Amino acid sequence: MTTFQIEQHPDRPGVAGRRPLKFVLSSVQSDSHMWNLVALQLIMEEMGHEVLNLGACVTVERLLAACRDERPDCLVISTINGHGHVDGARVISALRADPELAALPAVIGGKLGVRGDANSELQAELLALGYDAVFHVGAGDSGQAIESFREFVAANVRTLR
Repeated sequence: MTTFQIEQHPDRPGVAGRRPLKFVLSSVQSDSHMWNLVALQLIMEEMGHEVLNLGACVTVERLLAACRDERPDCLVISTINGHGHVDGARVISALRADPELAALPAVIGGKLGVRGDANSELQAELLALGYDAVFHVGAGDSGQAIESFREFVAANVRTLR
């Protein structure tokens, strides 16, 4: 089991007087896991940002409605059931087809497939469909995916605003 430690980083976005970003966080419709969403919410809040956690098993329609209502700076999809590439493709296709939401930055991460090492190929497919970043979590490397996500947010803070 991989663990990670939440630390206060004064140079992270949302700290030292910067406006916090607003994130909508969700899983995909087929994923009933909540622990990953709670962990990500805590990480983003530790970074100084606002998070609306929609929870598990969220339909595409509900997700799009929340994004329209909340007008977040970024949509974050987290999945660990191994079907993230299938449901994630549906999410990003619907998001990019919606005139109100087409330009919304969106990222996905977690266990995207069940093909072992071949899961890394799913990253290119999801990027081609329109995700701004994909954070694939392989066996035992969730810490690297979390750090990559933090770096993405920090590097893109101006773009996301």
